[in-house]
Amino acid sequence: MIVDCAVYEDGCRCEGDLPLAEAGEAAHRDGSFVWVGVFEPGEDEFDSVRREFDLHELAVEDAVVAHQRPKVERYEDTLLVVLKTVRYVEDDDDLETGEILLFVNRDFVVTVRHGQSRLHDVRLEIENRPDLLRYGSGAVLYAIVDRIVDDYEPVVQMVESDIQEVEHDMFSPERTNPAERIYTMEREVLDLSRAITPLAPAIDRLARGQYELIHPELRTYFRDVHDHLLRLIGRIEAFRDLLSSALQANLTQATVRQNEDMRKISAWVAILAVPTGVAGIYGMNFSDMPELHWRYGYPIALVSILALCLVLYWRFRRSGWL
Repeated sequence: MIVDCAVYEDGCRCEGDLPLAEAGEAAHRDGSFVWVGVFEPGEDEFDSVRREFDLHELAVEDAVVAHQRPKVERYEDTLLVVLKTVRYVEDDDDLETGEILLFVNRDFVVTVRHGQSRLHDVRLEIENRPDLLRYGSGAVLYAIVDRIVDDYEPVVQMVESDIQEVEHDMFSPERTNPAERIYTMEREVLDLSRAITPLAPAIDRLARGQYELIHPELRTYFRDVHDHLLRLIGRIEAFRDLLSSALQANLTQATVRQNEDMRKISAWVAILAVPTGVAGIYGMNFSDMPELHWRYGYPIALVSILALCLVLYWRFRRSGWL
């Protein structure tokens, strides 16, 4: 579905609606470029866009199928830029990823969106920056990349908050086993890393001016985005180290708790062995046992059992087994 189609001249959006059939002709006017926004197109629907702007068939296939890694590829005079969007779903404590593909040429920009994103807000913001739009289609690419990278920040913060909760639960007095949640968090961090980490070298190439359609004045802006990405990647790598350490600590803690349980069980078995042994002797029913004829034999036996049990309990308690 074509969401928006507009032509921009001298840093400003031209008034009126621009039909797709006229977009190719409008894009070739001097000092202008066309921006077409498409949402989850099918093959037949995107074919009209391909024919209008003469897009490469391999790039078109990537745009329709999606599920590409973040990258920047050149197809003749057009760049294909793949970006991953990430959204944190608080109800499920999970990450939801989407994808944006951009065909960037001096004469046009075609954005293909899969999943949720706020490209309309980006369009409105960049339209309020004619100083940037004067630099051409590269300004649109910068605006979209900058917004997506900025949207990574709250997601990284939420993941960091979840990791802190896991650490708190792991060392809380209550007996919990957060191993399952740690594995879930590792999967989330891995998905986050796959969405963000491959983008860094691609943005670095844009910042270094390896592509002619990026105006030299825009390279500073791309360097700022690249620095932001590197900071986020550093935090994500720290998350993976923290989760690995947390999992190891959880396994160690579980082993220690098992040893404590075994000591407690052994201590209680030793205490209960006293009445069990005495009861076993009396259960043999020997009629000539002298204590059976004593008036205080039975009470003395009970008191002795109780005293031995208390002594053993005191010793085990003192040694930390109970």
